[in-house]
Amino acid sequence: MRTLDDVIRTQWSPLNEALQTLVRIPSVIDEPSAGCPFGKPIDEALHTILSIAEGLGFQTAYEANGYYGYAEIGSGEQMIGVLGHVDVVPPGSQALWHSAPFVPEIRSERLYGRGTQDNKGPLLTALYAAKALVDHGQPLNKRIRFIFGTDEETLWRGIRRYREHEELPTLGFSPDASFPLVYAEKGLLQCFLETEDPAPIQLSAGEALNAVPDLAIYSGDMHAELASQLDLMGFPYHSEDDQITVLGRAAHAMEPEKGTNAICRLALALDTINIRSAVIQFLAKMIGENPSASKIFGSCQDEPSGKLKLNVGQIHLGDSQRLGLDIRIPVTIDRARIVEQLVDAAGRFGLTYRQYDWEGPLYFPKEHKLVRKLLSIYREQTGDYSSPPISSGGATYARAVPNCVAYGANFPGHPDVEHRPNEYIALVDMYKALGIYTHTLLALLD
Repeated sequence: MRTLDDVIRTQWSPLNEALQTLVRIPSVIDEPSAGCPFGKPIDEALHTILSIAEGLGFQTAYEANGYYGYAEIGSGEQMIGVLGHVDVVPPGSQALWHSAPFVPEIRSERLYGRGTQDNKGPLLTALYAAKALVDHGQPLNKRIRFIFGTDEETLWRGIRRYREHEELPTLGFSPDASFPLVYAEKGLLQCFLETEDPAPIQLSAGEALNAVPDLAIYSGDMHAELASQLDLMGFPYHSEDDQITVLGRAAHAMEPEKGTNAICRLALALDTINIRSAVIQFLAKMIGENPSASKIFGSCQDEPSGKLKLNVGQIHLGDSQRLGLDIRIPVTIDRARIVEQLVDAAGRFGLTYRQYDWEGPLYFPKEHKLVRKLLSIYREQTGDYSSPPISSGGATYARAVPNCVAYGANFPGHPDVEHRPNEYIALVDMYKALGIYTHTLLALLD
């Protein structure tokens, strides 16, 4: 008789093939159309993952307006929820990719492509973990439901609609972060600072609020002066004709210090050559390259989750001015305090505050039974007893439903590649996570 580990290994090849199929779909948010509230590519990705699940024996459901879908297997009153998303952030500058972002490619035992780590790879890995249990003949005395969100990288409208209209899990996890598990997620505030006053230059940069922009392009009459100032400041750039591209390094907004913000660097240089824009002056005087924005918020941190983190994700200068911010607020800090400080600072430069999105924090004490159970399974399966549960600035669907935490699939000490060029998942890690998730689901069925 085959062991469970034998059955897990039979899932490796079909999992790999399914992930490559899903990565080929450029599921970046797009203009809505009939039945596709977040654009046709995201809807195609949702239909594709539901089709994959059907082929594995799941019962599936597609929300009539295209906001979400789910796949369920097993029976019983209790439901184990596994929550993930099929949308991805834009790839950014394709020149920084060594292969096309939506053409999956295996190099050095890594599968490259946008979404391999965030979140298509881990989500499919958990799906095939449930399939391994079925193939092994494990009785499913609880339902296992995979909930597929569609705009996690923007406004969470899909999962919110699910929460309003569907049954919520008894407990669960979101495979959209790191192992061993995440017990605290900071509050996520996204907002715009704006003025109707025109700017002296035309400038637009940044594709997503939750990603550190890796380039910002200036075109205009101050080309020579800007280039000279960038040289003095030691900021790398490319120059061609009257266009200057300031170069940064992409990173996730939850850890902006791991990237280099091209918008902030351009703003600092523009301020020194006397570009008198409210947004530019605010950026240069109040934020600069400080990811904690301590000139605005002081020393803002707590013991469970660490420091406040701020990312400048977008800028638009023209007939009006707008700055887009992503702020990760420590779990015990009141959002109202942060907004008050930001409004006060922005007001000094003639900018008004407009909230775009807010997701409240998630916090489980480390003694919570779900935290202890998942941590125990991870340790038993990996032999890693030294890595502690972690706090994160990331915002996962774990906070969308009760009794749920983020759990994998990036391993301790491994680089964070999500939201960056050349995103990948190491195949050995994916297969290792497959085993962890299989044994986790098995334990949660008890």
